[in-house]
Amino acid sequence: SLQQIGDRAGVSKATVLYHFASKEALLEAVLSPALDQLDGILGQVGLAGLQGGGAARIEFLERFVDFLLEHRSAVHIFVNQATSLVDIPVVERANAEIELISRYFEENVGSVEDKVRFGVALGGAAYLLAGAPVSMPDPDLGALRGALITVLGDLLAPSAMPDSIPAH
Repeated sequence: SLQQIGDRAGVSKATVLYHFASKEALLEAVLSPALDQLDGILGQVGLAGLQGGGAARIEFLERFVDFLLEHRSAVHIFVNQATSLVDIPVVERANAEIELISRYFEENVGSVEDKVRFGVALGGAAYLLAGAPVSMPDPDLGALRGALITVLGDLLAPSAMPDSIPAH
C-alpha cells in the first residue's frame, strides 16, 4: 500500500501522494529508468551483436549484465510480476521489450538449439539476479559481473554451438 511505501521510506502517505498520484505513477517512476537503459542497449548495440561475435558481442553482454546488476529490483518485477501487473502501462512497456527480444530470436536465430541457448543465457542471467537469490550471501559484484560476462560469452560463442544435437 502507499502507507507501507511511505512507512518504509520514512515519510507520510500524504507525502508519497504529493509526489506520485498513484501506486501506478510511483511504479512508472521506479521502472522507467531501467526500461530507458534497456531501450538504449537494444537501440545502440542491438541484439545482432550477439550473433556477430567479437567486440559487438562483448559490448552487448557487458551492457546487458551492467543493466541487470544496476536494475535488479526492476528486473525482479519484470521477471516475477509482469503477468499480474499486465494492465499497468510501464509493465506493458517492459513486456513489449521482452517480446521484441523474443521476436528477434525467433526471426534471426536459426536452429531450435541456438534459440534455446540464447533464451537460457539471457533469461537465466536475468533470473539469477532478479528471480532467485545468488548463492553467495553478499556477492562481490565485480567478480559476479566478470563471471556473468564470461559465462554468457561462453554459452553464446559460435564454437559452443554444436552443428547438431541428436533428437531423442
